[in-house]
Amino acid sequence: MLNKLIAFKEAYLKNEDGATAIEYGLIAAGIGLAISVVVFLLGDDLVAMFENIQTALTS
Repeated sequence: MLNKLIAFKEAYLKNEDGATAIEYGLIAAGIGLAISVVVFLLGDDLVAMFENIQTALTS
């Protein structure tokens, strides 16, 4: 009985199923952060570019 409990505890500690989900979450958070930084840094330039395109298309 004690051997089964020790084996169960060791199997529980070696279980890495949740680690993959955490890694994917960190990757998604990093991608979101990168997109936010790019939009923050280039947002005004992108707006100006699209306004220039709109002006060129309407004239």
